[in-house]
Amino acid sequence: MDKLTELLHMIEQDMLPSAAEPYLRLAARYFDLSRNGQQAKPVAPDPESLMQIATKSPPETGRTAKEIVAQMERDLLPNSNWLYHPRCLGHQVSAPLPAAVWAEPIIGALNQSLAVWEMSPMATVLETRLLRWMADLAGFGHDAGGVFTSGGTEATFTALLAARAAALPDAWEEGLAVGAAVVTSEHAHYSVARATAELGMGARNCIALPSAAFREHPERLAAELDRLQAEGRTVVAVVATAGSTATGRFDDLELAGRLCGERSIWLHVDGCHGASALLSAQHRKRLKGLEKADSISWDPHKMMLLPLSTGALLVRDERRLEAAFSQRAPYLFHGQATDRVWDQGVRSFQCSRRADVLKLWIALERYGTAAFGSLYEHLCATTSAIYDSVRGRPVFEAGPEPECNILCFRYIGKGTMDEAELDTLNASMRRRLNGSGLGWITGARVNGRDVLRMTVMNPRTRPSDGEAILDALERDGRERARAGAR
Repeated sequence: MDKLTELLHMIEQDMLPSAAEPYLRLAARYFDLSRNGQQAKPVAPDPESLMQIATKSPPETGRTAKEIVAQMERDLLPNSNWLYHPRCLGHQVSAPLPAAVWAEPIIGALNQSLAVWEMSPMATVLETRLLRWMADLAGFGHDAGGVFTSGGTEATFTALLAARAAALPDAWEEGLAVGAAVVTSEHAHYSVARATAELGMGARNCIALPSAAFREHPERLAAELDRLQAEGRTVVAVVATAGSTATGRFDDLELAGRLCGERSIWLHVDGCHGASALLSAQHRKRLKGLEKADSISWDPHKMMLLPLSTGALLVRDERRLEAAFSQRAPYLFHGQATDRVWDQGVRSFQCSRRADVLKLWIALERYGTAAFGSLYEHLCATTSAIYDSVRGRPVFEAGPEPECNILCFRYIGKGTMDEAELDTLNASMRRRLNGSGLGWITGARVNGRDVLRMTVMNPRTRPSDGEAILDALERDGRERARAGAR
């Protein structure tokens, strides 16, 4: 058998269910191994040590699936973050719902490209349909639309591009004049300032106002908008946050919407983390006024627990999104000027677009919409219970009361250390905890101080898991105090 014939035979064999089974079994084994919170969470060594494991160049001739899966079980699993471990309470990355995980082989096998309808007929229709369902939840009208994105950074950039096109319609052809600005709060995601700079408005023209109680300050916002307009400057957009990254707080969207509406300014709501509250009867109130936004970023791969990446951008008027990408590519996009174009490429940066919508569609069909509201409430209730435990321990100082699934706190011990010493101690305590394998948490800088942070993104996590981490931190603090170390 010559090399080509052998290769073609191998490809055909790899299409059989028996070829997929070892990979699926490995994923299922991870789900099983990570179930027990008493088992230590894997702790990866430093990057240089991992590079020693990954020293080999790709082989010239292929290996068996059995060999590859064995290497993955040996090298990949123990050196990855186990997001399904109940005490993995780190970043805002979900322990993904298994039905959505099993969608990935279908997405890869079909390999549809969702920039152009004729390259992805059914998937494009599903994306359009689910975007309209999400827009309906947000309170948008029949002109609404949107696009799936890689996540909040792309969604924010795209939203501000659409806002720029609305405020400065000649910018695409003629560039920007001096004076354009974006206004947000100090707790906004870093992608807002990044997008402002990348869009040619200058990082200094992303004006981050001081907040009040970790929320956008309404009086300061109104005063700043009036000041900028009095100076003759163009306010391209105001960015409000629904579920901030550090503390999980929600801005007053109704007031932000009124202030922007009175001044004809585009309002973008970064709801990447918090927009999923729309699915919860208990928490939907935090999004009051969301319908006043011009655009909303929403990451189902956060609080809807989908695998990365499944992000979305919704716009009140889909034509505004199309105007942001007012370039024509007749070899791809075939709609007439008066038609609604089904090609999602006219609304997106991406031309090679995966059918990530299938993960959302399969998860909704498998679990039903009510389940996502229940999951949201479960994650928030677990966080609230851990917060109560923090408040009941004098050695900790609780941060703002959680409004979703993000909790900040700080170890203060007996109150004998100054703020700088506490900063150093809290940072070192996090490193030791994470290195122990008992659990995993992150840190944040809040009000100029280093704090500890838990984010409950796993339906397996219970309040007792958070308490076990608090117990470990408290023990570490006592040991440090006895040793006189930091």
